[in-house]
Amino acid sequence: MGIPIMIVGTSSDAGKTLISTVICNHLTELGFKVAPFKMQNMSLNSMCSIEGGEMSVAQYIQAIACKKLPSVRFNPILLKPENGKTYVIFNGKYYNKYSPKDYMSDRKKEFFDKGINILNQLLDENDYVIIEGAGSPAEVNLMKYDITNMAVAKAVKAHTIIVTDINLGGSFASIVGTMEIFNEEEKNLVKGFIFNKYYGKKEMLDDGLKYLLDKYNKPTLGIVPYAKHNIPDEDSMKKWNFESGDIDIRIIKTPHISNFADFDPLSWKNGIKYIEKPDNSIPDLLIIPGSKSTVEDLKWLRINGFDDYILKCKQNNSIIMGICGGFQMLTENIEDNFENNENIEGIGLIPLKTIFKKEKITGIKKGYLNFLNSNYDIEGFEIRHGHTETNDHYFCTIKDINGNEYKDGFIKENVIGTYMHGLFNNDHFTDDFLNFLRTKKGLSIKKYNSYSLYDQINNFSKEISKHINFEDILSWH
Repeated sequence: MGIPIMIVGTSSDAGKTLISTVICNHLTELGFKVAPFKMQNMSLNSMCSIEGGEMSVAQYIQAIACKKLPSVRFNPILLKPENGKTYVIFNGKYYNKYSPKDYMSDRKKEFFDKGINILNQLLDENDYVIIEGAGSPAEVNLMKYDITNMAVAKAVKAHTIIVTDINLGGSFASIVGTMEIFNEEEKNLVKGFIFNKYYGKKEMLDDGLKYLLDKYNKPTLGIVPYAKHNIPDEDSMKKWNFESGDIDIRIIKTPHISNFADFDPLSWKNGIKYIEKPDNSIPDLLIIPGSKSTVEDLKWLRINGFDDYILKCKQNNSIIMGICGGFQMLTENIEDNFENNENIEGIGLIPLKTIFKKEKITGIKKGYLNFLNSNYDIEGFEIRHGHTETNDHYFCTIKDINGNEYKDGFIKENVIGTYMHGLFNNDHFTDDFLNFLRTKKGLSIKKYNSYSLYDQINNFSKEISKHINFEDILSWH
């Protein structure tokens, strides 16, 4: 039976996800079999698992940190809020949609029991399972509904670490408040504390650390400095970029933007700028991103004048690219029979029609495309309810799991549309695409660095793990 370690935080954005990732990676590098787990995550920025289902970005990253193929078992419940409803993804597949009240009061226990069974399976298969909590574990108005914090820790007797963001201030008070709200069983599960994102001298904390040790007989397991990284963010904690690089790449930040991790490679290699209102500038590349509510975001584009702006950019020779929901918005018409149950005219730069159906297409995809007379093998994933029949101006060819091929997307002149998420993770294509934009702008060709997600995680982990007491952690049984 593996050892469960639970990471909870004194608040959202305390650093639970990255601390969990570091512990996953460090224990894996020491030779242990490790798996991540988070009972429930709320995110619009999902990824695709090896089974072809949806899972949260955080547990996808943690799976990579563990040198494991990302599996829906690492994140059994994924919630996607939309238009006052909660869409429930269980074990990677769309389950149903509920009002928040109905889900909180009536359905959580059902999903919790199934999730604990999955967690116990992972414990049987691994030396360690690193369990991430959500938000704060000590919200007194929510604790009776809890299925993702101390309810999980108690179910498997997990060794629990409380993480706090000291940069926000009030860390000692937050830890004490959390411990005082916990009952005795929950307090006994706590093994220690980690202070995250610290800038000062550690000696300045000595009085506070002694206070916690004297009061609770619990050690501080780490004082972790703030460190930059290129690991994708969850949507609720996303730090939006508002500066681009040599190439002016702009991404329209719609209210229901999803899968923005698609653009991390562009940010690393060049820089990107998210925009929330049109202006008089003409970018080199304008991207309409994925959306959890395509029709609502299309309406928002029109209300804010983006439809005219997109047309102006197209006429001024910008490259216009729509990905998934953005691709759908660029078509002539959207017939939505699932999300909003209405028909709406699209922006019309792509002469195709989109139909939304209840059946959701998900899966890791491979394929190939021809761009500027060069062939590129590509890999990514699809997560969509929309179906858009392409024509002779298709962007790429996709192979499904059975080896069957189908055409995806659209490309003509300076307009591109595709359902392929993760397109820019294909370095060969992305480097040539960026250099095409540079040449078009009169800039010299540039050699770009490759970015491996595992290398980014491992480099960050090597630095942060120096500041965590793994000697104590490895003594837990």
